[in-house]
Parts: sequence; structure tokens; C-alpha cells
Amino acid sequence: MKNKEYISLVKMIEYIDKSKKYTEGYTFEQFCKDDKTIDATIFAISQIGELVKNISEETMNKYPNIEWNMIKGLRNRIVHDYEGINLKSIWYILEKDIINLKSDIQDILNGTSQNCEK
Repeated sequence: MKNKEYISLVKMIEYIDKSKKYTEGYTFEQFCKDDKTIDATIFAISQIGELVKNISEETMNKYPNIEWNMIKGLRNRIVHDYEGINLKSIWYILEKDIINLKSDIQDILNGTSQNCEK
């Protein structure tokens, strides 16, 4: 795994942690009323999708349990149709999907930390 790819995976974890920190202690109703939290959280999620661009086809194929294309697609949806974002979908991602994604990325990192190329 190339160093840039490894760094991108680490950054994804950081953005996942930020998105969870921003919404910690919130209910869905509180989240929907807090524009700053919405913006910060959605930005963090979009950055995860942006970082997927640095993940090689080889890694994507090696870890097909991660919905790489869906993550990229969500990023595109956020960037190109921000006003059309469904907050229920974002909340579901925060409550369910993002924790699994973090675990999957950590598994990749744990298996490759010694094998990075420059």
C-alpha cells in the first residue's frame, strides 16, 4: 500500500471521529435544528468520500465489504446537491454505517501499518 493511501485511510478515521464528536449527545431533532452541526458533520462526511479517490482499485477489490462507490457517490451528492440532502439519511449513516466503516478501515490499517511504500 502506498503511503498516500495509508494517510488517506487515517484521515478517514479522523473525519469519522469528528462527525461522531459533532453529534455526540444529540437527538435527531436537535441535530436538525443546529445548522452549524449539520454543516460541520456533512462536511466531514464529504471529506471521507473525497479521500476515497486516493484508495487504489487493488485495495477496493481486496475489501469489497466497504461500499467504496457508495461513499464516493454520497460525496458527489453532497457537493452537487447540498440543499437536497436528506437529513434522515445522514443521521442513519451517523448512527449505523459510519461506525462499521471505522471498524473496517481500522482493520485495513492494522493489517498494513508495516507494509507502506512511498
